[in-house]
Amino acid sequence: MSAATHTAPQNTIAQSIAADMDAVNAVIRRKLHSEVSLVNQIAEYIISAGGKRLRPVLVLLVANAYSYKGTAHHELAAVVEFIHTATLLHDDVVDESSLRRGRATANALFGNAASVLVGDFLYSRSFQMMADLANMRVMQILSEATNVIAEGEVLQLLNMHDPDVSQERYLQVIRSKTAKLFEAAAELGALIAGASEPQIAAAGEYGRSLGTAFQLIDDVLDYAGDAAEIGKNVGDDLREGKPTLPLIYLMENGTPEQRQLVRTCIEQGDEQHFDAVLAAVTSSGALDFTRHQAEIAAERAAEAIAGLPESAYKDSLLQLAHFSVNRTH
Repeated sequence: MSAATHTAPQNTIAQSIAADMDAVNAVIRRKLHSEVSLVNQIAEYIISAGGKRLRPVLVLLVANAYSYKGTAHHELAAVVEFIHTATLLHDDVVDESSLRRGRATANALFGNAASVLVGDFLYSRSFQMMADLANMRVMQILSEATNVIAEGEVLQLLNMHDPDVSQERYLQVIRSKTAKLFEAAAELGALIAGASEPQIAAAGEYGRSLGTAFQLIDDVLDYAGDAAEIGKNVGDDLREGKPTLPLIYLMENGTPEQRQLVRTCIEQGDEQHFDAVLAAVTSSGALDFTRHQAEIAAERAAEAIAGLPESAYKDSLLQLAHFSVNRTH
């Protein structure tokens, strides 16, 4: 797939909410400010790294799809981005990661202690912003999401270096750790726009399925991606002893030799045999299987919003579902 092909949907989506994203970025800059210079320095470093901003985009697209005319969706989009950024700061410390979005991680640059504490600052700032909105339902959605994400992080920790993790156990981690914030973002967009309960639930299903598709493709790219393009080290999952879906499939369907190789690599966090593992996950169909599961999730996302009124925003949401599985970064 050419670069033009996989960036076009993002460009179209960005154009449809360009003014909203400018407003969100203004909120982010304003709310990031702290009297403590190191907080400003690290927060600015993380936020300026960019990324796809998918979760704020979901808030904006869904709110606009339901013809929302206020400005509270800008605040909510910023809150969701702060929560996501806090999880990244903590994630990178736990995973001992050195590269994210093509740059050194905050923990690699500023140290673990500073990264954890600034992550705490972002969490607490996001809850200040939620309180200012004075909407109990918003508080319920986001407090539940942050709690489930924390549980997902612990579940993932329990799965580390365990070659016997099942597909169901792993998908539970994805639903908690990644898909939950996508779900919350989409629900918030519908909620703030005054959508009905069934519509809010449908938006949540869209977000949950979209988040699942994105994570599964991330799992594929960790073996079949390009480090410069995906912005992190290829093979990080293997180094960290993470049994992601391609490895789980291989453990369930590979040859005895392949299963033993994967078992050893997961148990030891062994990336020295990355080439052999890559050959095994490719030849066994593990990557194709994982990609197919992502495609099923993306289709489920598209079906969830079939009832949305036709608009450029609905088109963008459908494009996002398509992009989630047809991307190289």
